[in-house]
Amino acid sequence: MSMSLFRPTFESSPSDTPAEAGVQRTSANFHEAIMDSISSVRDSLPKQHRAHFETLRQEIIIFTEVHGIPKESLGKPDLLREVTGKLSTSDLERLANLLERFEYLLKNGEPKKEEIDLVKAIEYAKEHYHLREQYDSQVELLEEVGILKEGVILGIDGNTYPIPTLEQIAVRLFERRETLETKHNQGFTKLLLVPFGMSLDSLQETLEQFLLEYKKNNPSFNLNMDDPLCTWSVYQRADIGDSPKLVYEPQSFTEEGHGGKTKAQILEEQSEGRWTPAFAGVKGEKGLGTPGWTVHLLQPSNPNEQDIETPKGFAPIPREGRGTPQENLVPRHPLEAGKSPNEYLSILQNAQGDKDSPYHGETGMTPEDWIEPHKQRMYLLPYRSFFSFLHRCALHVLVSRQSSGRPRQG
Repeated sequence: MSMSLFRPTFESSPSDTPAEAGVQRTSANFHEAIMDSISSVRDSLPKQHRAHFETLRQEIIIFTEVHGIPKESLGKPDLLREVTGKLSTSDLERLANLLERFEYLLKNGEPKKEEIDLVKAIEYAKEHYHLREQYDSQVELLEEVGILKEGVILGIDGNTYPIPTLEQIAVRLFERRETLETKHNQGFTKLLLVPFGMSLDSLQETLEQFLLEYKKNNPSFNLNMDDPLCTWSVYQRADIGDSPKLVYEPQSFTEEGHGGKTKAQILEEQSEGRWTPAFAGVKGEKGLGTPGWTVHLLQPSNPNEQDIETPKGFAPIPREGRGTPQENLVPRHPLEAGKSPNEYLSILQNAQGDKDSPYHGETGMTPEDWIEPHKQRMYLLPYRSFFSFLHRCALHVLVSRQSSGRPRQG
């Protein structure tokens, strides 16, 4: 297939599979269009398609990083054929699809007809969630602290899990826009990407080093240097080993009959396509392929400005009796401090079956969930209610002991 914007490098041979042929159609100019952060090619496109250009460009870059493909091979067909020779058929087809879509956009100045919904999804996510700004800032932080390496995390099962792409998240938001409308209007617009598949020990160690480094650079920051995290010792190795003490998706906070699953069980079900997240619909629904990660929406600290500014920070838990609904938003009295874990669990469980409940669609937080906002805003967030639109990762329970603690007051 030749292209009007640049010279085709070579024709594929009759023995090439469709995926291989798709991967081979590349050129030096094609490489430049992908690699240049400031691209004249992008600027030559109609404004409504430039966001799609950037999304595809980032998808290709992330794919090459995850699979160890030298970026310079995108402009060298022989090298590209060599380095992609060991890819699985599914990965090869994925790369071919990305390159062909990018090529079509460059050649025709617009996406393929079937991709128009993707463009709409990205524009929708931009308008309602400032998605690109939020996504880029979180990816940058995850890379900075060493959690995200070459676009993936290392799970407790030894497998690597690529970070959900902006495209995946945008499509999911767009597909669920009617369901999400109430939560959006309640102020749930703050994106949170959580590397759920990593061990809790690794995440805690990362957070501890992050806090110590922050204290070093900010001496006035109040931090107990001897015990920066103040965590229970029972959390050590709680999600790994032959008998993990930490379970997720519990139906009750009891040692027996809690109905929860271990992290290893959840990861296995995800990899086999057997795990259906909350509100996900049928198994295998498009857009759910984010194993090893959870993607959440929380309330930011500036919900009244969410339509004009990027959501910032995370709303604190109000003290008992001091919670007030945010102005100009759909009424929802915030959950306050002062209740027991069982009371919070009961509120959220009852809300799942009541679409008229202001808490419908919300779940609790896991230890993995609150570590991420802690790094972002420098304060603990042990319990928050939030809307989980890709995966449900409900209140956790340590099966070795029943928790009777209460949320820390804001």
